[in-house]
Amino acid sequence: MKFVDEAEIKVEAGKGGDGCLSFRREKYIEKGGPDGGDGGDGGSVFLQADASLNTLVDFRFQPRYRAQAGQPGQGRNRTGRRGEDLLVKVPIGTSVIDIDTEELIADLETVDQRVMVAKGGFHGLGNTRFKSSMNRAPRQTTEGTAGEVRTLQLQLRLVADVGLLGLPNAGKSTLIRSVSAARPKVADYPFTTLVPNLGVVSLGLERSFVMADIPGLIEGASEGAGLGFRFLKHLSRTRLLLHLIDALPDDDSDPVSNAAVIFEELLNFSPTLAKKERWLVINKIDLLQPSDRDALIRELRDRQNWNGEILAISALSSEGCDQLCTKLMDSIETHRARIKADETYRELHRECEQAMAFEIKRSIENSRAHRRSESEGKLELNDWCD
Repeated sequence: MKFVDEAEIKVEAGKGGDGCLSFRREKYIEKGGPDGGDGGDGGSVFLQADASLNTLVDFRFQPRYRAQAGQPGQGRNRTGRRGEDLLVKVPIGTSVIDIDTEELIADLETVDQRVMVAKGGFHGLGNTRFKSSMNRAPRQTTEGTAGEVRTLQLQLRLVADVGLLGLPNAGKSTLIRSVSAARPKVADYPFTTLVPNLGVVSLGLERSFVMADIPGLIEGASEGAGLGFRFLKHLSRTRLLLHLIDALPDDDSDPVSNAAVIFEELLNFSPTLAKKERWLVINKIDLLQPSDRDALIRELRDRQNWNGEILAISALSSEGCDQLCTKLMDSIETHRARIKADETYRELHRECEQAMAFEIKRSIENSRAHRRSESEGKLELNDWCD
């Protein structure tokens, strides 16, 4: 199945049914009075998170969704039938943004979580509603109101506890293969990973977390280089980031400078995401002497002014992977307990999620605009050359 993590859809709620203009007409009963019924309410459009979905590809082929309209009222005080609501299922982790108002409508993070995205129109009133002692034969009715119409952007951001970040060939896919049952493609050339992969890391009974592997970043990703920022948004829902650093790059580049490049691109993409807790993980230590390993750690701390976690592993031989996973599990369990118990911490977490959603949307739009301008510039140059 093709992995699609963005889609734009238009939702239309149903129109309310019109009220009825009618008078009672029966044999031997003259001047029976008004008996026009109300119309029915229009159906609303709901989005619901579904665990069986993992892509937004269906919305590329069906971008328009319309709920049923309410039926008009009828004589004998009969009310029109209400329009049926429309339920649209989306993957867990979908953010819903109103394109016109740039409002974050909802983050669907849990199974069966539901949100109304377009409210159905209100029903019209029949002439029975307007009768009074002064107006015994009203000919006044109202029409049903139109349902809401919205253009929405759906952003799928994978729900994971740990996100892997780094340059191509830093060993992200090898690590997730080593610690989980996930089997992403691994090869000796850049951009082996083209779509995000998820793996469940189990450390025993009821002790597990989800790790997300995304395609590697390169310098200039903010301007569309490589795969750009297309998949970086999937790290926004993670508890923490694991920044993998190749201890011995194939191109003989400086590992410390490579780490700085990744952080700069992360900052350009989303300042809020860049503030998320991040651990540095030096990979491929089986290729280094212990003294060289210690020197690299010291250099990272000095040149990057880094006071956080620095761990050293070999994803290929699994050296240090067990200790890494144990530390990750402890940190994640602390976070989960605090989310449940601390209201202030939970509210701060929610505000950060909202801020990241808008920063991600803005960065992706800027990246696309940059690519379009470059393409147009090349076309103009070719026309001039011809």
